Amino acid sequence: MSAPPAGYGDFLLEIKTQIRQRQFQALRAANNELLALYWWLGENISQRQLALGWGKGVVENLARDLQAEFPGRNGFSAQNLWLMRQFFNEYAAKPKLQSLIGEISWAKNLLVMGRCKDDLEREFYLRATARFGWTTKVLQHQLDNHSYTQYLNGQTNFDAAVPDSIKAQALLAVKDHYTFDFLGLAEEHSERELEQALVRNLRSFLSEMGGAFTFVGNQYRLEVDGKEYFIDLLLFHRRLRCLVAIELKIGEFKPEHKGQIEFYLDTLDQQHRLEGENPPIGIAICRGKTKTMVEYALRTMTRPLGIATYTVTPQLPASYRDDLPSPEQIAARLQGWAGSDEA
Repeated sequence: MSAPPAGYGDFLLEIKTQIRQRQFQALRAANNELLALYWWLGENISQRQLALGWGKGVVENLARDLQAEFPGRNGFSAQNLWLMRQFFNEYAAKPKLQSLIGEISWAKNLLVMGRCKDDLEREFYLRATARFGWTTKVLQHQLDNHSYTQYLNGQTNFDAAVPDSIKAQALLAVKDHYTFDFLGLAEEHSERELEQALVRNLRSFLSEMGGAFTFVGNQYRLEVDGKEYFIDLLLFHRRLRCLVAIELKIGEFKPEHKGQIEFYLDTLDQQHRLEGENPPIGIAICRGKTKTMVEYALRTMTRPLGIATYTVTPQLPASYRDDLPSPEQIAARLQGWAGSDEA
């Protein structure tokens, strides 16, 4: 076979890119049309029930007739028709959410609609699923782990210390609380025992961290002026394209922890960051923290840092829900996120 002519490789790459883009656009258009159809069905079933007094029996008959006409299309089951009606009724008077539901699939919409009853919570999951391309399985995991609450409660300095281009993803990369119930540790344990147990259960640990992390090493060695220093755990976040230094503390967060982690981040940035990567971020995972102390510590921190808590039993802190921001603060934060989408 003769060698390809000049420019052939670039042309082939351009064709592949176009095919993938058009395939994605076609899938998105098909999804929009399907959701529009389901919305229309839900709207008309709801309206006819009100106007004509239709009961459950009519919807059951409708399902049988549609399935007979379109065999193999399980989207026209009686259960799905009722869900279409609910879909319309839930969002008919909510134009802000209507603009978001078309961005994700029917299956993901059902998860959000079924699991979230608060409009702001729904807005969070709708935006996050569309923005970060969450699969149905990942969305399920995020719902199970209360990511909405953890995102809103999260204590970081990312608003000031992280570039706008990755700020929203960075905020989602750090939870406010981690549950390490898969470790089988006693309530009393050392930092070394905690670290070793996390490494032994690496798959579960990375899943709990959020799914976009890869493991780099534990007791990761740094050297400055001939002296050695060791980071408890070093990860890499694939979407953020940055190293993530994790320090484990079995006690309360203390202000001096900030200086230790900032030193690690400075060293990683100067000696270990590769070309094309974003500056590293830090996460201090402590047994406990006080909100005010963390706020003071982060106020003067120049490197990106998040402070989180952990338990080794499957429970959230008792006051977790009580610490949520006000609805007005939540709406403002989500609106800021929407602005970064448009940018």
